[in-house]
Formats: sequence, C-alpha cells, structure tokens
Amino acid sequence: MRLPCTLLVLCLLKTAFVHEAAGQDEDFFPFPYIRGSLTSNWNVTWCPRDCTCPSEVIVDCSGLDLYSFPKNLSVGIQHLALQNNRLEGIPYEKLSRLVQLKTLNLHNNRLTSKGLPHGVFESLENLQYLYLADNKLTQAPRLLPPSIEIVDFAANYLSRIYPFTFGHKPYLRSVYLHHNNLMNAGLPDDMFAGSTVVTTLVLSNNKLTHVPSDLPASLTRLHLQNNRISRIHKAMFWTQLSLRELYLQNNKLSSEGVDKQAFSKLQSLEYLDLSNNNLTEIPARLPPNIVVLHLGKNKISSVQEDSVSRVHSLEFLLLQNNQLTNRGIHRKAFENMKRLHTLHIFNNRLEWVPSSLPHRLKSLMILHNHITEISLYDFADTYYLTELNLSYNKLFSSKIHRLAFRKLGRLENLDISGNFLTLIPAGLPGSLEVLRLQNNQINSLSSEVLSNLTLLKELYLTHNRIKVGSIAPGTWQEVHSLRLLDLGDNDLSYIPPDLPESLEYLYLHNNRIAMIAAEAFYSTPNIKVIFLRSNRLREAGVPDVAFSDLKYLQLVDTTGNLEYINILEDSKLDNSTEQVQRAPAAGYQETSLLQNPRT
Repeated sequence: MRLPCTLLVLCLLKTAFVHEAAGQDEDFFPFPYIRGSLTSNWNVTWCPRDCTCPSEVIVDCSGLDLYSFPKNLSVGIQHLALQNNRLEGIPYEKLSRLVQLKTLNLHNNRLTSKGLPHGVFESLENLQYLYLADNKLTQAPRLLPPSIEIVDFAANYLSRIYPFTFGHKPYLRSVYLHHNNLMNAGLPDDMFAGSTVVTTLVLSNNKLTHVPSDLPASLTRLHLQNNRISRIHKAMFWTQLSLRELYLQNNKLSSEGVDKQAFSKLQSLEYLDLSNNNLTEIPARLPPNIVVLHLGKNKISSVQEDSVSRVHSLEFLLLQNNQLTNRGIHRKAFENMKRLHTLHIFNNRLEWVPSSLPHRLKSLMILHNHITEISLYDFADTYYLTELNLSYNKLFSSKIHRLAFRKLGRLENLDISGNFLTLIPAGLPGSLEVLRLQNNQINSLSSEVLSNLTLLKELYLTHNRIKVGSIAPGTWQEVHSLRLLDLGDNDLSYIPPDLPESLEYLYLHNNRIAMIAAEAFYSTPNIKVIFLRSNRLREAGVPDVAFSDLKYLQLVDTTGNLEYINILEDSKLDNSTEQVQRAPAAGYQETSLLQNPRT
C-alpha cells in the first residue's frame, strides 16, 4: 500500500519544540510532502535497533534515552528524529555521510558546543530544517549549509553567533534564538549578510542592550521582548519595510531613549508591543497601518490629540496600567479613530469616562480607576459597544444617570461590580446577556429595573446585602431567559420564591438559610446545579421532596452547614452530588458554569 507520508513526518517530529514565539509561526512545522512505502513493520538491516523506520527515507529514534549516535543509518535517509535523548556529541564521520538529509531534529538532548565538531553540518548539502533547541550549546555552529531554511537554537546557553552561522543562506526563512545568553557583542554585524529571505527572527529572552544592526530587510516578524534594550535610534528600522510584527515588551525603553522617527518608516507594521517598559508618553509618528498597539504597564500620563489619531488602521489600543488622568487625555484624542473597537484603559487614574470615545468601539475596559459618576452623555455615541467593564471604581447609584445606557442597544456584557451601588442601575439595555454586580451594597431588587432584560442569561449579585424581603414580588419573572443566578454572600434566610423557569445554576452559598420549603424549586424544573454551601441548614430542614421533581439536577452542594445533609441519591442525581456533600467545607470560588467570567 502506498500512502502520503505527511502524517508520518509529523509524528516523527512530533516533539519539535514549540516556543513562546514559534507557537504562532506557520513555518515551524513546514515539512514537505514525501511519498514512499509504508508497512506496519519496515524490517530492514539499516534501521537502528529500537528505532522506527516507517519508510526508506524516515528514521525515528526519538525518546529512546540514547547516549550515542545511532549506527547503520542509510546514506539515503532524508528525515532523522533524535529528539528527547541523552546525546552529548555527534561524531563528524557518522553525520557527514548522510548527504541526503533534509530534516534533523536534535531537540532536548545534552549536546554541548564541544560535542559538535567544526563543520559537522556543513557537508549536509540538502539540510533544510535543523532543530537544536533545549540543549547545552554555548556557541552556535560556525557553518551551516546554504540549503538551510529553518534553524531553532532556542533554550540553550548561546553567547556567540558567527558570520557564517546564518550568513550567506539564500533559503533561510526562520531563526529561533530565544532563551539564550546572547549579548550584542556576541552578534556579528553582518550576521545575515547574503541571507535575503529571512522573515522570522526570534531573539527574545536574551541580554541584548540595543536592537542588533543590519537586520534583514525581508523581516516580517521580529521578537526582541524580555531583553535589556534601552534605546532605539532614528534609522534602526528604516530598511525593514516589510516588518508586520514587532515585539519590544519587557525591556528598558524610555521615551527619551526612543527617537521620534524610530517607527516612522515601518509602513507595513500591524502589531507593535511596547508594554512593560518605562515610557512616559506614546511614541511619536507611529505608522498608520498598525492594527494592535500595546502600551500597557508603562508610565504614560497623557494622550495628545495626534498621539494615536494618525494611526488610521488601529483596532486594538491597550493602555492599561499607566498613569493616565482625564486632564492628560486630549478631548479629541480618540475622535478620528474610525476602526478602533477595543480600548483597554484600566488601572489608571481616571475620574470620569473620557470624552469623544470612538463611535465603533465594541469593548471598553475601564475598570480599576477612580470614576465617580456616569453622566447622560458618556456613552451617547458608542452605539456599537458589546462589552463594558466599569468594575472597581467609585460609583454610587445616585451618580449613575437613569438614561446613561440608553444608546447601548448592542451591549451584551456589563460589569459594574466592586463599586458602592445600593440599587441595580435603571435603564439597562435589553440586549444584555451577562450582568455583574457583585461586591456592591445592593439591598433591594425590583421588577422595574429588570423588566427590559429579556435576553439576560447570567446575573451575578454575590457579596451584596440582599434579603428575601427586599426582593419585590415578580422580580424574577421578568428575566425569563436567566440560566445562572448568583446570590451568594448575601443575607437570605430562605430560598427566594418564584425563581425563573429557565434557571439552571443557582448559587446561594454563605447566606443564613436555615430551611428549605418543599415547594422551593417548583418554579425551576430545569435546574442542574444548586450551591447551598455554608448556610445554617440541618438535615431536618431539608426535605427530600424539595428535589424529587428536578429531573435535570446534577449537583447539590450542602457542605459547611450545621449538620451533614443527606439528600437521597437516585436516578436523578449523578455521583458528583454525593461527592460534593461529603467534601470538607471550603471557601467558595465564584465561577460561571456557563462560561469563564472575564476578570
């Protein structure tokens, strides 16, 4: 039987190291299509002992704890997998004879630079893919064959690269050097001389103090994060006209150290990450085609009128964890940004919602600021918002205008948790699906504020001051799509009546419920999970009949009450119910069973 061997090659090289940057690289597994014979057991004399040879061109000796290079290898093999062994060296005479070799995977061995003889790879004139990641190399091989296309030397101890390691390689496309000990002095000025098609260079997690010089003009992706870079001079990137992604986060860049022209020539740039540096202002003259601009975790205190407005293609602007104040944000700073749909501006020093928010904005993360009020006009022009997070500010119910959200007809997720609200805000849009109000001071619920929320699926009210008597009759019947209701950590003395029929997940932990009425769940026939942990229940106050008609019930948590509660297990309850009941009392961790809540 003859089959394409693509799957075999992928299996053969299945443990090729996928690193932080390479995980996004479409070239990391670029192995060619090979056609050859496939048998269940290719039993031939040239296949080394314990290795697998599924075809005449593939030898898989991975994960065998080999201490020495395998013997009896055919000179005609093209793909050799030796990853996950204990090799400390490779004899020149054994490897140099494999002149047809295209792929050599030596990832995760114990290879040292002394264990690789001078020119050990040079004779492999057909070698295209070389994986030496996760070894003990201190110096890169001096010579690689001109045929090489992808090289991975990541996670070693490299401190030096030679001119002909990567130089004069007309087919070289991707180079991975992250997690090494490289300093600028260990990089030759002409490191890529004659290599004109390199598109990916990963130098992250090294000890570079400045951007290497004479980088290939063909680069589309450059990773320099987690280094010690403090300056970018004027002409540093002037020849990288094809660069699309530039990663400079976690360095030592200051606004004084970044020339105003540093990024101006990068007309193809789409992704720029400058987060976690020491910038005090947004770099000047950013190219207009950037789609994602990450400036979080700096010391930026202002956004001027033209700081980002000229970046016409910008869709994601991330400014979290800075020192922004409202006075530092120009009133027209975001006015002309027609494509911006995601703005993260949390963990700053804002006292009110910035003016002139982009009309097309869909996601606004403005949590952890000092906002004290929401006015009538704050969201008057943001018609497309679907996600709004105002949590952990200083909002009071009296400071939220009753019509503040009137224009947000597409809003699906609203988070106002961690404020000082005593009431659910009025005028919430009917499009809401998730509403988070936990960690406030809400002490009453009325049907009026929920009457419009016919699409609401999840309502979080944990850590408030709600009593059963403060819930107006008919409140829950207004939210007839509600699937999850979290009323944990309140002041409830019994199960709230008339819960919506749609309810599937009910959290009532850490209240003071002392008994459960027989009809407590009559209105919720679809319920699946009930959390009653850490209340005041005794077994006598929990009748079996209360749960007998709940045919979808999967879990009841009654741990941490005054007595062990024995809810009879039958066909309606799976084994998880009894396991939860017998588990020791523990602190409840708030989690949505429908989806992971955004934090």
